[in-house]
Amino acid sequence: PGDKSISHRSFMFGGLASGETRITGLLEGEDVMRTGAAMKAMGAHIEKHGAEWVIRGTGNGALLQPEGPLDFGNAGTGSRLTMGLVGTYDMETTFIGDASLSGRPMGRVLEPLRQMGVQVLRATPGDRMPITLHGPKHAAPITYRVPMASAQVKSAVLLAGLNTPGITTV
Repeated sequence: PGDKSISHRSFMFGGLASGETRITGLLEGEDVMRTGAAMKAMGAHIEKHGAEWVIRGTGNGALLQPEGPLDFGNAGTGSRLTMGLVGTYDMETTFIGDASLSGRPMGRVLEPLRQMGVQVLRATPGDRMPITLHGPKHAAPITYRVPMASAQVKSAVLLAGLNTPGITTV
């Protein structure tokens, strides 16, 4: 069986890569499929061929502004990691989710992104969804010490660092 955390990241890194990525063993749950849909909305080409997923990525720094909100349903991992991934892009991105996800705070991911220059244009009080981010023209690298153990926060900051000049450290 596939691993949910790795499956989210597989869609993201495949969508960001130059060229073609092939994935087998993907956990095809709703949360992971929401991450795949978000990557498609930002320019990645994702198709399933039998048991294999084929992704043609945009290349690092070349994601496109989505035409509408990215709907993550109840996918907390997918939404938080994608906020990191696209937060440092000079574009506006809106994140929405179902009632459960919209009730969860996103501040622990947004705080380091703000330090990198990401603007939170809109958020429900308590840094809850719907959330609209706009990345800076030039993101600032940071050294970030995660105040509590969180693979999601660490991953989000590292993903943000991919589109940030300089060295981002977690």
